[in-house]
Amino acid sequence: MIESFKNIFKIHELRQRVMFTLGIFIIYRIGGHIPSPGIDAQALGEFFQQASGSLFGMYDLFVGGAFSKATIFSLGIMPYISASIIFQLLGAVIPYFQRLQKEGEEGRRKITQYTRYGTVLIASLQAVGTSVFLESITTGSGRSVVPDPGVFFKFLTVITFTSGTIFIMWLGEKITERGIGNGISLIIFIGIIARFPQGVMDEARMVLGGQRSIFTELIIVAMMLGVIAAIVSVTRAQRKVPVQYAKRVVGRKMYGGMTTHIPLSVNTAGVIPIIFAQSIMFAPSTLTSFFPNSEFMQAVASWFNPGALLYSIAYGLIIIFFAYFYTAIVFNPIDLADNMKKQGGFIPGIRPGQKTAEYIDHILTRITLPGATFFAIIAVLPYVLIQRLNVTFYFGGTGLLIIVGVALDTLQQIESHLLMRHYDGFMKKGKMRGRS
Repeated sequence: MIESFKNIFKIHELRQRVMFTLGIFIIYRIGGHIPSPGIDAQALGEFFQQASGSLFGMYDLFVGGAFSKATIFSLGIMPYISASIIFQLLGAVIPYFQRLQKEGEEGRRKITQYTRYGTVLIASLQAVGTSVFLESITTGSGRSVVPDPGVFFKFLTVITFTSGTIFIMWLGEKITERGIGNGISLIIFIGIIARFPQGVMDEARMVLGGQRSIFTELIIVAMMLGVIAAIVSVTRAQRKVPVQYAKRVVGRKMYGGMTTHIPLSVNTAGVIPIIFAQSIMFAPSTLTSFFPNSEFMQAVASWFNPGALLYSIAYGLIIIFFAYFYTAIVFNPIDLADNMKKQGGFIPGIRPGQKTAEYIDHILTRITLPGATFFAIIAVLPYVLIQRLNVTFYFGGTGLLIIVGVALDTLQQIESHLLMRHYDGFMKKGKMRGRS
């Protein structure tokens, strides 16, 4: 393992990509500590101590604590993810966006540009709601979070928060382009990781202060390790579909006659469904922030607090939906069947062409359900532990799912760079298996 990390810095291109990514992380974390003007950070911190187990606490987890500190990156990358969800859904129902998706690189470039415009619009709306919400907060000691509320504060907050989101979006795109890994996922990843040391210290204080027994703490650690092991196992699980290539003669050479397989992953969509689902679950709190004095809207917000029955059911179902939806986007059985047919490949016992596409789609549908259900359960169940065992919120299932999933994806990309240049990867006996 140590030798593999040394090999990373022996490859110039890989070294440049890793260092560039780390540099972006530093910039992102610095921005997460620059306060937004007009907000009493101490009063806001006092409020978030009481709301740590609510949806506001969950949002704060995804943005690396920037929301509770009211920094310029308070909205994080979530508006961009919301815009991405909208345009991917539009691509499934509106012919214009369907054509763009089929136009290759040029179409993707246009969709990306529309997504950026959507990000600005969503971030602006969220910033308006957040400014109204901040003005309504009064701590238990009677301190107002916004000492000087008014139109000027709202305008300044909208400009600051929206600009911060646009800058984070640009950082994520630069990581994808010039760094290593998926930039948007890594932005969320580093935000969660940044709060992990503080969570460990809080757990240690609780044990040393007698608020929690060592035995209970060991059970929590064992459960975390078990969840991580289960996530890794399911993430890398595959169904191998055998493929036979017929022999064919081209000129004086004979091709084909080999047997291989199609690796269909149980979790083809990766952590995207979890990130998308969490972005959707932030919508109720965003809407209710526009009506801080409405009892009905506040009741709606309570229904969608983490751990509430309606929240858990909706969250799990949305994860399963996006698992199927994103799998359908990234994996096309018809194209795969056509390419196999052109190259003389076939699945034993299945006719090439349409029948092969239907067979692959049938298998993919069946194996996606248990994988999506597993991740939905892992994402929902820890809220019970948070309420029963008073576990620090950073150790929730959603955070672990994203951390492990993004780490595996990034290591897989690093692994491919190492193997391409004939270096040993991180797993010498069994190479990390891809998801395609």
